[in-house]
Amino acid sequence: MASNDKPKQHRKVVTRFAPSPTGTLHIGGARTALFNWLYARHTGGTFLLRIEDTDRERSRQEYVDAILASLKWLELDWDGAPLYQFQRADRHRVVANQLLAAGRAYKCYLTAEELAAMRAAAEAEKRPLIVESPWRNRDPSEAPAGVKPAIRLRTERAGETVVDDLVQGRVVFPNKDLDDLIILRSDGAPTYNFAVVVDDHDMGVTHVIRGVDHLTNTARQMQVYKAMDWDLPEFGHIPLVHGPDGAKLSKRHGAQGTDEYRSMGYLPAALRNYLARLGWSHGDDEIFSTAQAIEWFDVKDVGKSPARFDFAKLADLNGHYIRQANAVELMLRIKDYLAHSEGGLALAQKFERAGWGKLEAAIPGLRERAKTMTELVDGAQFIIAERPIALDDKAAKLIDADAKAMIGALVADFESASEWTPTALEERVRAFAEAGNLKLGKVAQPLRAALTGRAVSPPVFDVMAVLGRTESLARLREVLG
Repeated sequence: MASNDKPKQHRKVVTRFAPSPTGTLHIGGARTALFNWLYARHTGGTFLLRIEDTDRERSRQEYVDAILASLKWLELDWDGAPLYQFQRADRHRVVANQLLAAGRAYKCYLTAEELAAMRAAAEAEKRPLIVESPWRNRDPSEAPAGVKPAIRLRTERAGETVVDDLVQGRVVFPNKDLDDLIILRSDGAPTYNFAVVVDDHDMGVTHVIRGVDHLTNTARQMQVYKAMDWDLPEFGHIPLVHGPDGAKLSKRHGAQGTDEYRSMGYLPAALRNYLARLGWSHGDDEIFSTAQAIEWFDVKDVGKSPARFDFAKLADLNGHYIRQANAVELMLRIKDYLAHSEGGLALAQKFERAGWGKLEAAIPGLRERAKTMTELVDGAQFIIAERPIALDDKAAKLIDADAKAMIGALVADFESASEWTPTALEERVRAFAEAGNLKLGKVAQPLRAALTGRAVSPPVFDVMAVLGRTESLARLREVLG
């Protein structure tokens, strides 16, 4: 069979992402979607979405909803409405019957017992199973009565199938190693490798960008394209995502589902940036905007080697995006995080009661240390802490008799403050420390512990400004007993 490098007329690029709704969106699938989206946007083409729900036993509507929600959260907008593969079964059967009528497919009455015998023979001879159906050249008049046949593609036996891959290069499959693909099962249901080809053709897909684990499927699918005399798309098989240890990314490495990263407090822009760098690069650029990624991305620049997922690098990158985001955007992200994280709704209600404005005012001090929304929200716990403020162990050690005496003197000083701003409060505390020949930290640390219940928090004068005069003084007096 000829390779897929024959000259093609210039076509507008059409890519697609085709997840199976048998689970949520895996992080590797998210990267596949991103690469397809970037290439379509880079070329001014079209990015389509197809839900491959032909596995009726495992497909679930809840997974469809989760996949769509994850793509929307990642801000990977698709063009047009999603296409559902199962709804196109009639179209798949029409094409199968066209192949049957043209002699490019045949009815196969191979029994389960015969198939089991072939498998046993292959195992005994330590060779891969290549199904050679006796019905390929058998007279149809010999068909057993009352038995519904499967329909198999009449695959070419001689020569080779060549995939001129945009990422992997030239990959050759001897046709003798490709068995006759079942395109329709005996119950009339289309098979995956067949339905994919019909759908890609009908959707006008010009570039199939997917994981390298689909490379063998591509060889089989190319046989269907040739049998139907359809133009081949260009194929690009991207490397898999591995864990830090070089093994295929799995649950033992940490979070896998895109929804997990959302609930862990990562920003979509940071995750897009990080995923784009897994297997693709643009010089030494590590941090870049989505607009830059669209401008630079080309599937031909994706490397062959598996990409290693580094959770620490992702966290550092996410921290950068948090620091760069403005307060309005971060407030939207915080609310989204709270809506999708365990216990988040209860926290959201507390922030609502305290006033979202307090949280927004605290963001400049909170985001400097936070690498995720989880850490940012945790740092904001002082806003919603209820009196009496619970002190953690380190904070409790800071509130000794000397500290209480110092806080008592500061309360009297604060009561006369005409301004309740971080700058004005710092000036007062600094003057108090100098008068007592104390270092500023010696005064600020007990204040922080009394106000937040922790030894670590945003800048203490920011904390006081966010809490306001009444709440700050109430917390300080409470510590005095």
